[in-house]
Amino acid sequence: MTHAPHPFRIANFRAYWAARLSMTLAQNGMIIIIGWQTYAIAKRTMTPSQAAAQLGLIGLLQFLPLFLSTPITGWVADRFDRRWIARLTISLQLACALVLAVTTYQGTIGLPVIFSVAVALGLARAFAGPALGALAPNLVPREVLPTAIALSSTSWQVGAIVGPALIGYAYGHSPGLAYSLASGLFALAAVAMFLIGPVARSITPGKAHPLRQIVEGLVYVGRNKLVLGAITLDLFAVFLAGTTALLPIYAADILKVGEGGLSALAGAPGVGAMLTATFFSIRPLKTNVGPKMLGAVVVYGLATMMFGISTWLPLSLAALALAGAADMFSVYIRQSLIQLYTPDTMRGRVGAASQLTISASNELGEAESGFLAAALGPVGAVLVGGGGAVLVTLIWTFLFPSLRNARTFDPPPTLIDPIPDQPKLNPIDIKETEQAR
Repeated sequence: MTHAPHPFRIANFRAYWAARLSMTLAQNGMIIIIGWQTYAIAKRTMTPSQAAAQLGLIGLLQFLPLFLSTPITGWVADRFDRRWIARLTISLQLACALVLAVTTYQGTIGLPVIFSVAVALGLARAFAGPALGALAPNLVPREVLPTAIALSSTSWQVGAIVGPALIGYAYGHSPGLAYSLASGLFALAAVAMFLIGPVARSITPGKAHPLRQIVEGLVYVGRNKLVLGAITLDLFAVFLAGTTALLPIYAADILKVGEGGLSALAGAPGVGAMLTATFFSIRPLKTNVGPKMLGAVVVYGLATMMFGISTWLPLSLAALALAGAADMFSVYIRQSLIQLYTPDTMRGRVGAASQLTISASNELGEAESGFLAAALGPVGAVLVGGGGAVLVTLIWTFLFPSLRNARTFDPPPTLIDPIPDQPKLNPIDIKETEQAR
């Protein structure tokens, strides 16, 4: 039996990893400065509670395009070349960054412009998520897929750490410079994505009606209780315990640390997450994966509550780093299980369902945090959210016994092998692949 190569020894995966890194640097940096700029603009004419609600609206506007397009995005990722979907969506995000850069330099930036860009960014991410998630397993052998997922997560977490710090620092010098830097990073991501050559994948779905193919993906998620439990656990836990939307309020009004402190707070979860992902890329987890995932989500909720009551910056940073490490622990296990339990021909559709829950927990969770903060105050909102995440995990432990009983990443014998050992090329890629040889 031939030993599978490390993912970084595969040229297509290296290009994919570089594209993910550059893209997430730009995305995470833009998320934090858009929130800061929105809060700053809103406070000029609104009360603090009203300004907090605008942060919630930003999250809602990014979620709605994804919610409305989810039935289509997964089918598109299963039906068309995933590389081109990623290239086009990264280009759309580049255009959004350029719009913010130009309007900021011109002094015409305002809430309507930011809200419009938020909608476009939500649409781009709606199509990018299933395509990028389903593309990764096509680039590496199944034996090293958990390692590839850990490496991919590492690139995302590096972006979560460095992106806010880098682009936040640029924002301190000039808001326009920050958006220009984000534009350059999106451009680099697009170039890297174009370097990915033809890849082997299972043949796309047959000639069944697109609506029937969409339904097939939803039915698969509903019937596979482990996949359903993993997806919905993330939905409710992160929806309740997310703190990203409230970081500008903590930085400005509670910790009083300004823009520099905001960048540090935004990057702290990524520090813990990156260390965790790096560890798993070197030493993949192999045993008791389900119970460990559930335990990690409990730690995530408790760490969020610790952040909520802290008024000391070092403690706040430590709590956020712990929350990020616990979240990454859970993400690593959850994504590995979902990918390994899903056939390649259905990964786009299952990925779209997963992305919907992730986006609901992030963007819609930001809306929930902003609106709840307007009603209870930021500290009350964070405490309620962290406690809710712990409670949901305990409930899911009993609702989905397949989660707590999952000992390894290997599917049970009753499931059809979800990853073909010899995936077939799409007909359009056969000639291209022969030329590449």
